[in-house]
Amino acid sequence: MGENASQPEMGYEQAREELAEVVRKLESGGVPLADSMALWERGEKLAAICQQWLDGAKAKIDAARQAQTPAEQD
Repeated sequence: MGENASQPEMGYEQAREELAEVVRKLESGGVPLADSMALWERGEKLAAICQQWLDGAKAKIDAARQAQTPAEQD
């Protein structure tokens, strides 16, 4: 996530934990269809938040690597 990128609405760990709970509920099979659809949509949003955090971390690592001088990279 660059300087201008907005932060996700929640932290990675919180989103990951909630996503795991959503998956657990969906896998239980005892959820009515309408509730399953709502859980699925929430899961998609949580997965996107997790991916945004991971993409941001990767971008920071890539930027740090590019900031190294050529001699440091060998």
